Amino acid sequence: MHHKHGKLIHSAVGTLVGQIAIILVIALFGSLALELWVSAARFVTGVVGSIYLGLASPTDSAAVGVVLALLMSWAFGDLNWRTFKEGLLAATLTSSMIAFILAGAAFLTLAMGYSGLPAAIARWITSMGLSHFVFLAVLTVVFIIMGCFLDGISIVVLTTAILLPAVQANGIDTIWFGVYLVLVVEMGQITPPVGLNLFVLQGMFDRDILYISRAAFPFFLMLIVAVALFAIFPDIVMLLPRMMYGQ
Repeated sequence: MHHKHGKLIHSAVGTLVGQIAIILVIALFGSLALELWVSAARFVTGVVGSIYLGLASPTDSAAVGVVLALLMSWAFGDLNWRTFKEGLLAATLTSSMIAFILAGAAFLTLAMGYSGLPAAIARWITSMGLSHFVFLAVLTVVFIIMGCFLDGISIVVLTTAILLPAVQANGIDTIWFGVYLVLVVEMGQITPPVGLNLFVLQGMFDRDILYISRAAFPFFLMLIVAVALFAIFPDIVMLLPRMMYGQ
């Protein structure tokens, strides 16, 4: 009898301990996930908020992001002199690699600029007199092809001044066009053979360019869907600017 009661008590205690352990694990990981989400929200709010409040330019906000990341690492207890040096060295190596890639792209951009090819393509598109959506579709294809060979800033500099009158003639808001331009230029940066972002990833992860191109393809499709949604529903882009300007 006592033996049976002992087994029952032992079983009940074991079940209770197991339930308490499960509750503690859920509470621990739940609070950890919540803390991570809150920290990420603070980080994004700090970086974007510094731009919208006029405290920093988009370039300066990168420095704000670095400071916030260091403060978050210190708050989580991950920041020490060793990790700081490792992070600084990794950032220096990555920045140097990107600088060499951009230097190579600058030579190609110079050659393209002397040839006049991007400007000629922009004039050709402007002279076609296309409808709104066909105009955007042709622009998207052209920007993606250019992005295979040129960096984003060069594409913008070489084509925007020529295309802008046609953009305004088609009734496209210039703010909307700026957001659209960022998306389509970035689409070109993840397409081979000379997608700059692919080379950056190749240097970071030591994989061949074909593997990285295949891995980046779903994100390319997501950007295409985003461009289509922005074209069909322009208020997705224009809602915040209109709220800021009180329109």
